[in-house]
Amino acid sequence: MSENREATIDYKAAYEKEHIKTADLAERVAMLEAQNEDLNFKINRIKNNPLWKASAPLRKGMHFAIRQKDRIKNCGNLRGVVAKIKYKKIEKQAMENYGTKSFPDEATAKAQREEVFPYMPKISILVPLWNNKKEFQVEMLESVMNQTYQNWELCLADGSDAEHAYMEEICREYMEKADGRIVYKKLEKNGGISGNTNECLTLATGEYIGLFDQDDILHPSALYEYVKVINEQEADYIYCDETTFKGDDINHMLTMHFKPDYAIDNLRANNYICHFSVFSRKLLDGTELFRSKFDGSQDHDMILRLTDRAKKVVHVPKLLYYWRSHAGSVASGIDAKPYAVQAAKGAVADHLKRHGYEHFQITSTRAFETIFKIRYQIMGDPKISIVIANKDHVADLKRCITSIMEKSTYENYEIIVVENNSTEQETFDYYTQIAKMDKVNVVTYWNMDKEETFNYSRVNNFGASFATGEYILLLNNDTEVITVNWMEELLMYAQREDVGAVGGKLYYENKTIQHAGVVLALGAHRTAGHSHYGQHRDNLGYMGRLCYTQNVSAVTGACLLVKKALFDEVGGLDEGFAISLNDVDFCLKLREKGYLNVFTPFAELYHFESISRGLDDKGEKAERYNKESEKFREKWKAVLEKGDPYYNPNFSLDRSDFALKI
Repeated sequence: MSENREATIDYKAAYEKEHIKTADLAERVAMLEAQNEDLNFKINRIKNNPLWKASAPLRKGMHFAIRQKDRIKNCGNLRGVVAKIKYKKIEKQAMENYGTKSFPDEATAKAQREEVFPYMPKISILVPLWNNKKEFQVEMLESVMNQTYQNWELCLADGSDAEHAYMEEICREYMEKADGRIVYKKLEKNGGISGNTNECLTLATGEYIGLFDQDDILHPSALYEYVKVINEQEADYIYCDETTFKGDDINHMLTMHFKPDYAIDNLRANNYICHFSVFSRKLLDGTELFRSKFDGSQDHDMILRLTDRAKKVVHVPKLLYYWRSHAGSVASGIDAKPYAVQAAKGAVADHLKRHGYEHFQITSTRAFETIFKIRYQIMGDPKISIVIANKDHVADLKRCITSIMEKSTYENYEIIVVENNSTEQETFDYYTQIAKMDKVNVVTYWNMDKEETFNYSRVNNFGASFATGEYILLLNNDTEVITVNWMEELLMYAQREDVGAVGGKLYYENKTIQHAGVVLALGAHRTAGHSHYGQHRDNLGYMGRLCYTQNVSAVTGACLLVKKALFDEVGGLDEGFAISLNDVDFCLKLREKGYLNVFTPFAELYHFESISRGLDDKGEKAERYNKESEKFREKWKAVLEKGDPYYNPNFSLDRSDFALKI
C-alpha cells in the first residue's frame, strides 16, 4: 500500500516538474517569437517606406525625424509629435503647481496647525542617519519642523563615522528647537538602513510610525493630510504621491509619480507605494520593521508585509514627498545599488510564499530592473472555451482561428463560433470546413425578431451557454494572436481565487496600442476609455506601467478570460448594453463582488478594431452609443463619482497618456 502511495507521489512530482518545463519552454518560444515578429515589422516598415528610396539627404532627414519621435516616446505621426510638444510645454507649467507653490500660505498653515481632530495620534517619524551632507540634513530637519500638524516625534539613529561628526552637532542643535519632539541616539556602529531604522523604532513612542529618508523633504501639510484620512477612513496604512528632484530645488523635478490606490498585483511587480509610508504601530505586533536580509529593498519587503496586515490602506492622491536624486542615492538609478535588485526579488518571493504560491518565477522587465514579471504556476490543465461572435467577415475570422490553432502553446481549449445572421455563402462554406475540426463548434444564434438589432452581449451569452470549459475566453473575430503562450499568461491570473476578469495587451495593425486596461470616466463621454491608447508598442508606459501586470477597473471584451462560474454568477454580459460598455459593466459587476480585474502586457494580440461593426462616431451608431453611455453613467453613478482607484485624480480625463490635469 505504501509503495503505491510513494509511486503516486513520485508521479505527481514528475508531472509538476514536466509542467514547469513546458511552461518555461512556452515562455522562451513566446519571447523569441516576439523578437522575430518585431524585427520583421521593422524591416517591412523600412522596405515599404518611400523615403528609403529617396536621396541620402532625405534619408538623413527621415532618421532625424525618427530619433525625435523616439525621444518623445513614439507619440505618433508628425501632427501627434507637434501636439505632444505643445502639450508638454503646458504640462511643464502645470508641474510648477506641485512644488513650493503647493505649500500652504500663512493663513492656511495657521488653520491647519489649529485644527483639532477627534483623534490626534502622535506620529513617530523614523530617520536612519549615516554620513549625510550638512545641507541635506538641515533641509530634512526643517521640513519636519515646518509640519502644520504638530503632534509628531522625530527619531534619529546616527551611524555616521568620525569624519561626519557634524551630524550629531546639527541634530542636537535642532533638539533644542523642537520642544522635546526630536529624539537622537548616536550608534556605536553603523547598522545599515535596516539596522539604523530599527534602532529609530526603539526610540519611538507614537501610535503611528512614519518612514523618512535623511536626504529627502516633506511637504508642510503631509502629516496634516495623513491625520485627516486616519480620522475620516480609519486608515492604518497611508501613502502619498511623490516626486524625484535634483539639486537643492524641489521645483527642479525629474519625475512625478502619481500613484493608484492600493493594488496588490501592482505592488508585487513594482514597489509603487514607496514614500511616504505611515502606519499604525499595531501592524508591527509580532513582526519586524526592516529585515536586514532585504537591505536595498527593505521597504518593499516591509510594505508587502504590513499592507497584508492592514485593515484600511489609504492613498492620499497629493504630491507630499520630495525624493532627492544625487550620486549614490537609489533615486538616481538602480545601478547605484545593484544588490537592491536581488533584495527586491527576494522580498516578493517571500511574500508570494506566505500567500501559498509555489513554483513561481520573478524576472526583471525592460522597464526597470526592479519592475518584475511574475509567472505563476498553472494548476492542472483546465479547459478554456473561446467564444467568438461572427457575422460574415470570413477573412478576419479565418485569420483569428488560424492564429489560435497555429500559434497557441496551450492545448486544452475549444473554439465556439457564434454565427449571427451572416449572408455570404463564403462564410457558411468556412463554417462547414472548421466544424470538422475537433476543437471547433459552430453554433447559430437565432434572431427570432427580424427587426432586432445586433446585440453583442446577447450573442456572447448565447455562445457561452455552450461552453464545456472551466473558463470562458471572450474573443473578437478581428483579433490575431501574437504571443504564443497568450492563454497561459491570462490563465495564470484567472485561476486565482481573488481574480475576476483578465485581459491582454492589444495592438492595431501599425503596432500602436488599442487596449492596455480600461480607466473609468476617461474620454469625452466620461464613461470609460483605454489607457495609453495610440502609444507605440515599444513605449514603456507611465512609470513603466506597460511592462508589468496590474490591477485595473476593467479590461476589454475583445480578449477577456474569466472563470465560467464567475461569468454565470454575475449573469454574464448585461444585454441592456447591446454594443458598447458591456465589458466594462461586466468587470464592474465582478469588482462589486470583491474580485480583482487584471491587465497583463504579456498576452499580446492584434485587434483590427471595429472591422465587424464600424466606429460609433456617426449617425445612428453615435446616437446608440450616447444612449448606452447615459445608461452606464446612471447605473454606475456612485462608482464614477468616486473615481477610478487605479488611476489618479491628478491625471486628465481628456487624454489617455497619463498627462497631468491642466
